[in-house]
Amino acid sequence: MMDIYIDRLNERDAQALFAFECNNRRFFEQTVPGRGDDYYSFGTFGIRHKELLKEQEEAISSFYLIKDGSGIIVGRINLVDIDPIKGTAHVGY
Repeated sequence: MMDIYIDRLNERDAQALFAFECNNRRFFEQTVPGRGDDYYSFGTFGIRHKELLKEQEEAISSFYLIKDGSGIIVGRINLVDIDPIKGTAHVGY
């Protein structure tokens, strides 16, 4: 059994998350719409990462990394389109 935990997305995980995204690109592109080749350059990824952190600060979305007991990223889970009035959000992983 694998020990896992979720950790809220933050700036210090950018490099590890970029590696995770690149290593799993083929899988992601088979299950969700592709993000385009530009996403897989660290410069573009860094800009998008900062945009996600801003959305999180504004409580529009909340992003989490699923990590194993060693702190290695093994997945992602996101709450998007958060509606604080209704207490709802869409879940993606």
